Amino acid sequence: MKEKSRSGKIGRFTVTICGLFVILLTLSIGIFLLYKGAGTFTKYGHSITEFLFSSKWNPADDFKGGGNVGAAIYIVGSLTTCALAILIAVPLSLSAALFITEIRPAIGQRLIKPAVEIFVGIPSVVYGWIGLTVLVPFIQRVFNLPYGFSVLAAGIVLAVMIFPSITSVAVDAIKAVPDQYKQAAYGLGSTRWQTIYRIIIPAAKTGILTGIILGLARAFGEALAVAMVIGKMRGFPKNIFSPTINLTAAIAADMGGAAEGGEYNAALWTMALFLFIMSLLFIVIIHLISSKRREAK
Repeated sequence: MKEKSRSGKIGRFTVTICGLFVILLTLSIGIFLLYKGAGTFTKYGHSITEFLFSSKWNPADDFKGGGNVGAAIYIVGSLTTCALAILIAVPLSLSAALFITEIRPAIGQRLIKPAVEIFVGIPSVVYGWIGLTVLVPFIQRVFNLPYGFSVLAAGIVLAVMIFPSITSVAVDAIKAVPDQYKQAAYGLGSTRWQTIYRIIIPAAKTGILTGIILGLARAFGEALAVAMVIGKMRGFPKNIFSPTINLTAAIAADMGGAAEGGEYNAALWTMALFLFIMSLLFIVIIHLISSKRREAK
């Protein structure tokens, strides 16, 4: 008994230390990004309004400043590609989750679910390379465009990347729906599809929304795969066939060449801070959805 009690205390202590370390690491990253990113506003005198809503991007690569740090083009590029990815991925993910859990559970659990889980382990550079060599020429040829680099290409690549995350969470949410709900629906004469869209999906709604927010958070922070297919053209996209650029692609492309501590470097750190804040926002939304789910239960 003493050994069990001692091992239990050691386990709790280890878990507590690891949890505190994760919290400390997150706070450290946030403080570091705030320190580096705030220089755009404190050291070089730019406003938050200019950064968020101006499209004039020409920061000076020196320590005097005087350039323009309007990141609206990059922000709009991130938002449009992520929105398109969600529009593509959500119907596919929900359909796959329903197939795995309700339509053909035996085949779904044995074949479809393992196949979906394999997608999680594929490096993002592989998605980007396939998009660059297969998807971009395909879009160019099918739509008769001068180039295939576009919001559409970036949205499709992101949709494939976030598909397994949304599907896995949706599967767990649908499985959590009590069998009594389904049995009651069938007992009242509902068909399978009536039970799915009137009972199962509404009951699993909060879990499905959590999966969508998780997928959106990953899509918003993805850099390499998107940079390879989006075109990296500094301009607002006119439609989904237009090339553009997003926050992560700009940071990945320019951070290595910007003078440390200069206005250009500070503006890129401000972009990173913006991405961090957006990630925190997504996490807060997930917690709010989860808390409502627990209250409903």
